[in-house]
Amino acid sequence: MVISESRRLIGGFLLFFALDYTFFYYIYLNFKKMSSEIIIIIIGAVLILVAIVDSIKIRGTSLDLMDMKLKIPLALLGILLIFYGAYAYGVANYPGQIERPAVAEKRQVEYPVQSVQIISPIKNDSVKCRILSMGVYPDSHEKDIWVLLKPTDNLYYPQSDHTNTSHKRNGEWQVITRFGGDKGEKYDIIVFEADSYASEFFSATIQKWNEMRSFPGLESDEIPAGAHEVDRISVYLQENCRGVY
Repeated sequence: MVISESRRLIGGFLLFFALDYTFFYYIYLNFKKMSSEIIIIIIGAVLILVAIVDSIKIRGTSLDLMDMKLKIPLALLGILLIFYGAYAYGVANYPGQIERPAVAEKRQVEYPVQSVQIISPIKNDSVKCRILSMGVYPDSHEKDIWVLLKPTDNLYYPQSDHTNTSHKRNGEWQVITRFGGDKGEKYDIIVFEADSYASEFFSATIQKWNEMRSFPGLESDEIPAGAHEVDRISVYLQENCRGVY
């Protein structure tokens, strides 16, 4: 009886390994493309599949490589993982409220525009947690425009409506700008013009941070050589923005 139970346990682990190998190899190949929630759901499905396959009867008999005491907890664990992964995925991807950024004070524009400039907010303005930064650019300008925030931690935070560059049209640009500091904290709003490589880097960085739900900021030496600063102003937070986003 002891030998039979041992064989059944070993057989269960062998079946588990055989069925899981393909799944885990697929996860390994696509790990960077998957969120942790999706991986948890897949693992849960695999656990349930192992329990089901071992119980399927073919010609009146099943593989029965695992004891029922092992199959039931395995299936229950799989179900729990699927429910948890689905819940976590839903929370992470639940559409948030429609953003309604505040529009700060604008300064007058001197025409013709000779360079990329910030026109809103204005220098030393007091701003809310979410604003619409706006500016102008000359007709001949063809590069992408990126706004980066530099708070008192001296790190740089690319700003974007999603992962795209600032919106440009008819000589004007704009982008939603999100602050996350303390009331009265000083922020530099820095405008960069970027080549395609730098734009791709900023977009990929924002996407990675969003997936991690962590925003560690960029060191100055991490900013691509293809991004050049063209304008900068300082503003101050008129309210506490910690934990807002």
